[in-house]
Amino acid sequence: MEQEMAEFLPLNRGSKMEDSERQTFSLIPIKSRKKGGLITMPFIIANEALENVASYGLLPNMTFYLMREYRMDITTTQNLLFFWSATTNFLPIVGAVVADSYLGRFLTIGLGSIFSFLGTVVLWLTAMIPKARPPPCDQSGQACKSTTTSQYMLLVFSFLLMSIGAGGIRPCSLAFGANQFDKGGSNPNKHTVLESFFAWYYTSSIVSVLIALTGIVYLQDRLGWKIGFGVPAILMFLSALFFFLASLFYIKPKVRSNVFASFIQVLVVACKNRKLRYPNQNSDYHHKNGSGPQVPTDKLRFLNKACIIKGPEDVKLNGGAANPWNLCTVEQVEELKALIRVVPLWSTGIMISINLSQSSFPLLQAQSMNRHLTKGFQIPAGSFGMFMMIALTIWVFLYDRVMLPLASKIKGRPVRPKPIVRMGIGIFISCISMVVSGIVEHVRRRRAISEGLLSNSHGLVEMSALWLIIPNSLNGIAEAFSAIGSTEFYYSELPKSMSSIASALLGLGMAVASLLASAILNAVDKYTKGEGTESWVSSNINKGHYEYYYWLLALLTGFNLLYFVACCWQYGPSADVDITKRMMELSDDDDHLS
Repeated sequence: MEQEMAEFLPLNRGSKMEDSERQTFSLIPIKSRKKGGLITMPFIIANEALENVASYGLLPNMTFYLMREYRMDITTTQNLLFFWSATTNFLPIVGAVVADSYLGRFLTIGLGSIFSFLGTVVLWLTAMIPKARPPPCDQSGQACKSTTTSQYMLLVFSFLLMSIGAGGIRPCSLAFGANQFDKGGSNPNKHTVLESFFAWYYTSSIVSVLIALTGIVYLQDRLGWKIGFGVPAILMFLSALFFFLASLFYIKPKVRSNVFASFIQVLVVACKNRKLRYPNQNSDYHHKNGSGPQVPTDKLRFLNKACIIKGPEDVKLNGGAANPWNLCTVEQVEELKALIRVVPLWSTGIMISINLSQSSFPLLQAQSMNRHLTKGFQIPAGSFGMFMMIALTIWVFLYDRVMLPLASKIKGRPVRPKPIVRMGIGIFISCISMVVSGIVEHVRRRRAISEGLLSNSHGLVEMSALWLIIPNSLNGIAEAFSAIGSTEFYYSELPKSMSSIASALLGLGMAVASLLASAILNAVDKYTKGEGTESWVSSNINKGHYEYYYWLLALLTGFNLLYFVACCWQYGPSADVDITKRMMELSDDDDHLS
């Protein structure tokens, strides 16, 4: 992270100007300016919230944009969205490494905001410039022109820019906000202020997603793509602007080493020392001075060879390793072991993410059903995802404020299921959600056929789209159990020094899920269509069998639940931790390292 002295703009980092020169740029003397605190909170929250509105507002109707303007079939469309989602969820891990090890959180968020803005501008240009997409079909009966390579690459380039931007903003925003309350010394109100910041941060995240799923989607439906894509570009510009406006007031911690490099070192050194014998004396293991494990555990014992001291030349006079690529500490080895141990249970959450990533099919279902609430107003097809967010929010509130206190009162002791239990409940509810989705689609398709709409995928079925609220709500409850439970599980089972890994595992699971979802979709499309047989995932929703696809996902989720039970048995007892307390401890650690 850049040093705080002489910082006026991101481009001026490292400047050595004197105080008298600095004051020509500002009416406020540098020495009187206070860093961090509540004054920075609105700018950081606005940056994250506006980025959420801009990015999440583009997702729901993107299926329509690709199918109508680029004339892609449903399989190609969903695959492209899967790859975009995988990239968007994977790059925050890269962003976390870059922020912690090289650029620092401030510059990473700033660059991410710029990339996201450029991505939304490029996407807006695909709607504004006629030659940036295929021309309309000729009414004379000639074949429609397909998308050219350059048009397709421009579209993908816009997606890539937005993914890079998300990779810079999302992993750093919350931690950077917590850094603003690290002013050194003991502050008795720090934890109270942090709790307030976390509450406002998560509330703004939920509200911004709801605005994206309603307001932005409504603009796209009513005013077209030019306005519908232009507004997110303006919001992303404001997001970047608000973030940089408070540049002078941010606390910017120094860059520190990242735990990812430590994992690689352990693997490399363990391979180098694979022929060494295990020592008979505990003193032959290298460990940090002070607290911490002195001897490695027997689990995954082959990794213990990474911390074996071969000779006195391996250790410096201060107790550190002479070469970290030849000798690691017991702490490093145990951190990698902890990560390896949670990987099987982490993998059980991938199936839920696969179920949640099926965005195109519910959109086509909603489009073909009666979405009117009144004669003059109908819910946009892309807005039905808001019911998942609403259900998630309501359930979390009822669960924390009503159900758990009531259960504790009845039992006469505190009642709170362990994170690992909640993860299992989330998988079960996700399975039920896919079963219900299939039932709703089965009924919808039968009505469409009985109404003579088999060959007319754009026809309106006389069935209320409000039935889709049920599977969406179940998805929200499943996400509440799984995502929150998984996050708490990672934080409780991994060492405090690995909290960046804990926060990244959920995003990595969603990235892997998107790739696996694409593989499942392609396999279903390939093996369910033939001569005279329509694919289950046909672009014609009435000729396809989306219900069979949903039930296949439900079956896979059922097998995943059995796999989860086996992983729990293999893992053994798990711990528990207060997430807010852990975040505050991390903020304290950043304070000490600043």
